[in-house]
Amino acid sequence: MLNNYENFDNSETSARKSSLIQERVNLVSTHMYKQFLDYQHATVNSNEIFLRMIDNLQVVAETLKQSFSSRGITTQNIYVDTDAGRSIAIINILWHKMSFTTRCNFQPQALYREDGKHLFSGRIMAIKGNYNEIMKGVADHDEEMVRLLDNEIASLFIPAEQNQNCILKIRHLPNREFYLNQLDAPREFVLKVVETICGGGFYHEEGARKSFNI
Repeated sequence: MLNNYENFDNSETSARKSSLIQERVNLVSTHMYKQFLDYQHATVNSNEIFLRMIDNLQVVAETLKQSFSSRGITTQNIYVDTDAGRSIAIINILWHKMSFTTRCNFQPQALYREDGKHLFSGRIMAIKGNYNEIMKGVADHDEEMVRLLDNEIASLFIPAEQNQNCILKIRHLPNREFYLNQLDAPREFVLKVVETICGGGFYHEEGARKSFNI
């Protein structure tokens, strides 16, 4: 008889444990499902913006060609390259190289907000240099992100909702954010990056001095 009571108690305890596990796991799955949906929508928005950015890069390159050609300067070093998957765009402007990529969006990620309402978003990164050259020998996402961040010029964060503003953060202005609607963001992001890089120049190297902005 004692064994029967013990079996009953064990069954009741096991049922309570199972119910508690189910309840808490359901909370986790609900949270992750919301993140997954935001990730999907932000990725769609980011890809659409990136395709429009490529169009804007082409316009920038053609405009620069016309401008330099009228001044008698060769324009063969002004061009835009993209990869087959349209996740990388590289613009070469004479001695400057800049790359844009969506390849940092390999998992749901949120932009930190001081009020705790962190914004799940996609990200388009602009980096100084040729993406393909920078990524030679990269083995995984962690190493890829280290190299992206080391060479970052600016990042555009794109929310899941199309009516929400994108947030532009420029590396050398760490305490400032620029808000752009999703219609204007592709053009403004491209122009800001081109202005940031081409509006500066290079020092003759003397110790730590390498480049400057005007």
